[in-house]
Amino acid sequence: MRQVFPVAESVLAREILAPLGGLVEIGAVVATGTWNVGAASLGGLVRHRRAELDRLLELIRETGDFSPVAMGIADELGYLREHEVTAPSLFLWSGGLEAVPSRIEELERPQIVRRMCLMGADLQLTHFLQALVTAAIVAGTEVRQGAAMISEMLGIAVDLVGAAGRSAPAEVFRMWRVVHLPAILRPDSDAPESGKAGFRAYDRALEELLVVG
Repeated sequence: MRQVFPVAESVLAREILAPLGGLVEIGAVVATGTWNVGAASLGGLVRHRRAELDRLLELIRETGDFSPVAMGIADELGYLREHEVTAPSLFLWSGGLEAVPSRIEELERPQIVRRMCLMGADLQLTHFLQALVTAAIVAGTEVRQGAAMISEMLGIAVDLVGAAGRSAPAEVFRMWRVVHLPAILRPDSDAPESGKAGFRAYDRALEELLVVG
């Protein structure tokens, strides 16, 4: 596939896989049904959702035309392997929504965990969508094909975060458009014209799939 503008493949892959890691951790906490970080089992979530995660990784590879080396970054980051989910990691995924407490245990209070999970899901879903669209543009993926794959991935990602995924794919799309597109598309942006055209094309295609259609 033709690259529209040069961005390192490893950078593109990490920008997709990092928010995916956040979504999986949030999903593991939500799956407890109690907002109890200590009860979260990331390995259990991954085993239960293995088919969806495998499909998601395959779609990521195809959308960004990623090499096996780039996809290997998923193992390198370790987000999809069993590990402890902590309140400080939710603090980071949620963009520091809560103030830094004097005692870390305060972040583990269920009502605080719930707020961080809800904010983290919204924030990481939006980052995930931005990274997917960017990778598709860089790879030169045909827009309708790319938008269809991105739409499917967004649906899987929303399901992963369970009750924290209050936003349906259409709402995630709207958040993404508001948060990311103006800085890219405004006249004084330093984004190349080819990139701006790509984002406009994906905006239209995703709107048709997620909002209009």
